Amino acid sequence: MSSAFAKARQVRLMGFDIDGVMTDGRIYFGPSGDALKAFFARDGLGLKLLAATGVKIAIITGRNSPIVARRADDLGIELLEQGVTDKRTAMARLLDQAGLGFLDAGYMGDDIVDLAVMAACGFSATVADAHPLVLAQADMVAAAPAGAGAVRDVCELILRAQGNWQRTIEAYQA
Repeated sequence: MSSAFAKARQVRLMGFDIDGVMTDGRIYFGPSGDALKAFFARDGLGLKLLAATGVKIAIITGRNSPIVARRADDLGIELLEQGVTDKRTAMARLLDQAGLGFLDAGYMGDDIVDLAVMAACGFSATVADAHPLVLAQADMVAAAPAGAGAVRDVCELILRAQGNWQRTIEAYQA
């Protein structure tokens, strides 16, 4: 059993960054200055499947964006922290509200602003093109790219580690 698998077994609250994790990291600006982001549907389903097993899902991001709030609402994610400069403190606040500790938490980030929260959590994950320091910190590096299945990879690992994968997919099999 891999170390990542063993650590993922303990996750009760999983936090995710947005830019470079749930998206490919590019930010588009429309003609009126509105920021646009693209999200991957299979990542969204992975988050919903994980949440259905009782794992709390959180988004902790440095930017403020109504698009992110909309995506969180679409997915039923209530734990949303935007405009955060200290992600470790934001995670501590969310864990305190949930009655959990850092060993019960996981976080997926991609850049140096994510290092402290990743180091504090019992499980950490990243994308293949993350900053080298983040790659060195992560328990798991997703095979799929950022914004195109990396989040789903992490959700499925946690589902498998917690013994919920087979039960989850049975609902979708004929």
